[in-house]
Amino acid sequence: MLPFALTIFTGAFLLFLVQPLIGKYILPWFGGTPGVWTTCMLFFQMVLLAGYAYAHFTSRWLKPRQQALLHLVLLGTAVAMLPITPSDAWKPQSVDSPIGHILLLLGASIGLPYFVLSTTGPLMQAWFARLHPDRSPYRLYALSNIGSLLALLGFPFLFEPVLARKVQAEYWGWGLVAYVVSAAWCAWLLWKRGVADEIPAPGSTNAEEEPVEVPSLRRKFLWLALPACASALLLATTNKLCQDVAVIPFLWVLPLSLYLLTFILCFDAQRWYWRPLFLPAMLGCFGWLIYVLAKINSIGIGWQVSAFCLTLFVACMVCHGELYALKPHPRWLTGFYLMISLGGAVGGFLVAVVAPHVFTTYAELAWSCGACAVLVWLVCLPNWRAPGFQWWRFHAWLAGSLPALAVCLAFYIQSHERDNLVEASRNFYGAMSVLDYNEETPGSRYLLLQHGRITHGFQLTDPEQRRRITTYYGEKSGVALAILNFPRKEKRIGVVGLGTGTLAAFGQKGDYVRIYEINTEVKRLATSRFTFVNDTITNGAKVDIIMGDARLSMEREEPQKLDVLALDAFSSDAIPVHLLTKEAVQIYQKHLAPDGVLAVHISNRYLDLEPVVANLAKEFGYSMVTVEDSNTAEEWWIYTSTWVLLSKNTTLIDAITSLSPAETKEKSHKLVPLWTDDYASLLPIMSW
Repeated sequence: MLPFALTIFTGAFLLFLVQPLIGKYILPWFGGTPGVWTTCMLFFQMVLLAGYAYAHFTSRWLKPRQQALLHLVLLGTAVAMLPITPSDAWKPQSVDSPIGHILLLLGASIGLPYFVLSTTGPLMQAWFARLHPDRSPYRLYALSNIGSLLALLGFPFLFEPVLARKVQAEYWGWGLVAYVVSAAWCAWLLWKRGVADEIPAPGSTNAEEEPVEVPSLRRKFLWLALPACASALLLATTNKLCQDVAVIPFLWVLPLSLYLLTFILCFDAQRWYWRPLFLPAMLGCFGWLIYVLAKINSIGIGWQVSAFCLTLFVACMVCHGELYALKPHPRWLTGFYLMISLGGAVGGFLVAVVAPHVFTTYAELAWSCGACAVLVWLVCLPNWRAPGFQWWRFHAWLAGSLPALAVCLAFYIQSHERDNLVEASRNFYGAMSVLDYNEETPGSRYLLLQHGRITHGFQLTDPEQRRRITTYYGEKSGVALAILNFPRKEKRIGVVGLGTGTLAAFGQKGDYVRIYEINTEVKRLATSRFTFVNDTITNGAKVDIIMGDARLSMEREEPQKLDVLALDAFSSDAIPVHLLTKEAVQIYQKHLAPDGVLAVHISNRYLDLEPVVANLAKEFGYSMVTVEDSNTAEEWWIYTSTWVLLSKNTTLIDAITSLSPAETKEKSHKLVPLWTDDYASLLPIMSW
């Protein structure tokens, strides 16, 4: 068993280690949105399905030596594809069709190595079953998931904080070489035993063998539906966490680790899943999640993460526990795993591709939970055709269905559109909504733009007040102080992140405002539902909106000689990581005037970004000041904000410091390493 155990463990470890690694490579190219990781997961599930199909059909159609020879060729070709780092030629040139572009990029970069690794679990188990027909191969599946789990936990806590991306990719390549050697060992064993080709393959029939039960159509459907439901719940939970916290590998890894842990426990032994315990626990977790979703703006991040993750764990334990109870005889092993993989791909497709076109919010989380409750309710339906069937069991099942239906109804109500909703839309970059507030209060009515649950600005609707600056950009905010006190008369202002276009309102006659925005829906809403941009143009300023990732756009442009460049690109509740690296600031310097100001908006609930910006100031020799602007009851339209200003214009920085000394901090107290494109870890600056 040693060579098979070693190969399965190593293959699973590499398979899941490469997922956050490659995701981190391409995340900056597509705006740092949660949709990048969701699309990556869809790719991984599709290739995993292809790998399982390869294992299934080669085990049924090819003789042992033919299988060994074919797989050795694939192993050698996979090594020849190294290294796996994506080429810069794959950087997107536009913001259109990012899903297709990401899938092609991943296919060209890691397609074949990932495919070979994805065949490992079912193929090696099938080979093991050939060589040892008297031993069960299913525990090797648990070993596979242990390797996967260790890789996922090792990435954010061991590899990411210590090793640069390039070094991680190099080590992964050497790991693939070690895996190929181990897999070749298994192929050699199969070759030795396959001389006569007389060992029956799993799934084949032999007249002399004892008959085994042929899986029914209902059973095969559940092999697909249960993992599909768990997969959809996994991706929906990850989307929700990344939307409200940050798009970071840790929040990709945590839900995926819990998901894999349920596979490990359920496929290790039946004793880990006890239906009388887990079914009520699942309904209880659903109730808790409904409460958290309703009160999410007033609940701390720790409680949010706990609710999401515990619900995911318990629901996946139920799905995978019921799935293991339906496992077939080893003869049908590869077909069983193929259906599991197909279910995972279906769940991923529904969340990554279908949901953004069907829902205007992240409603797939609620629908996934409701589907899980209904599916398990159907799984528990007693078989009245069975000998000795007792009708009281059916009535008990019927009574037990009421809580499941109540959960579905509660999730539907919770995800229903709000009464003050003006418009909602969703695309790859997130869910946008325009909300109407204070309609009954004369002079105080306003429209608010939200990305998920994060405010991206609002505007008063009264014609006499609609030019009033609101939210994070009041006259005492850091960015306002930088713009209003900049010495040049006709200013050139750059903005990363459009929102409602509030920052454009600082543009006066003769000024130039250049705004970078990746989301076409944000541009549409900012110019149709809000008037900041159009009013600024009417006032005599010139405004350009450049579509695409800001950093990629700036790389291609000629120097813009900006007096103030404001980084206000929110993804979830924080600036995307790739906009705060050493390499990013080098690009900003190219576009800043020598005495220009880089204004970084770091207001958020969960991340302390000030020490990150302080490192950048030190690296590039900038003077730095942190400006905190608190809202008051009199100015209810102003939000509390924190801006960090960097400039080599020490006179301006000193002047801004003197304008609000009581609300100004000059340095951070946390020590974190300098962020680069190869190294950036958010764990040290997270506020739990």
